[in-house]
Amino acid sequence: MSDWQPTASLANLKLRAELLAKLRQFFAARGILEVDTPALSRAGATDRHIHSFRIDAPRALYLHTSPEFPMKRLLASGSGDIYQLCKVFRSGEAGRHHNPEFTMLEWYRVGFDHHQLMAEVAVLIGGLIPELDPPEYLTYREAFQKHAGFDVTQASSKECIAALTRDGRQVPAEDQLDHDGWLDMVAGDLVYPALGKGRLTFIYNYPASQAALARIWPGEPPVAERFEAFIHGVELVNGFHELADAAEQRRRFEADRTYRREQGLMDVPMDERLLAALGHGLPDCAGVALGFDRLVMIAAGARSIDEVIAFPADRA
Repeated sequence: MSDWQPTASLANLKLRAELLAKLRQFFAARGILEVDTPALSRAGATDRHIHSFRIDAPRALYLHTSPEFPMKRLLASGSGDIYQLCKVFRSGEAGRHHNPEFTMLEWYRVGFDHHQLMAEVAVLIGGLIPELDPPEYLTYREAFQKHAGFDVTQASSKECIAALTRDGRQVPAEDQLDHDGWLDMVAGDLVYPALGKGRLTFIYNYPASQAALARIWPGEPPVAERFEAFIHGVELVNGFHELADAAEQRRRFEADRTYRREQGLMDVPMDERLLAALGHGLPDCAGVALGFDRLVMIAAGARSIDEVIAFPADRA
């Protein structure tokens, strides 16, 4: 058996350790508390696009896909600014930029909105990868206009299909995807791969229908106070001006569970402790998750995260 050896070089493992140390220095300098929360929960991820690992021993438990929910319970308990570096687990994620077990950095800033947190993300990543050009900021609408050639606020599924098939792509039948599904396909095929050429590119103000765990800004049209950031077409971060309304969060969880059942996906229980914490009162805050393995991959100039993880899933 020859696959006992690591897939990452010693140089990349050393770089990984250096970046971890710099991350902790960054947060220590800002007085942000490092916390440690459980990897197992009685609740799973209801998100439509993220799938939990379930463990039955002796009762159903789920490996966390993010430390977000227990971190929000800490925030509601008065922790103040916090961060966490931890392993998270997502079923079905494998590929050049994916591993079912990966390292996530997540942090929350009390009193910040998503714009302030984007600025802090830019400072952090700029310090870790100093050769990058100054960051770029685009709204979701501007990104689609620039890289897909149409106005997303007025787009129909036919416009999405026309943009996708311009270069001969094969796409599903029109009735196979809902409106957000078509937007996701355009984003994944045309918009996101074009972002972050030599710099960090932020996309913010997503459609309200893609709010996930973000607040809604009641403009015309309303938008989700959410952002993502990319380098060389690779998504690195996903952040929100955090939703604090327990009733609205429950409604979104229920809608996601209904979708999962209709699609034949594993149904998972909602995190009632998170909902209780939101009911108690979450401070006004913004939070962000960063894929640490992808960050190391970009810093190392690697083509795959297997080059910066000692033992990916197929060698675990």
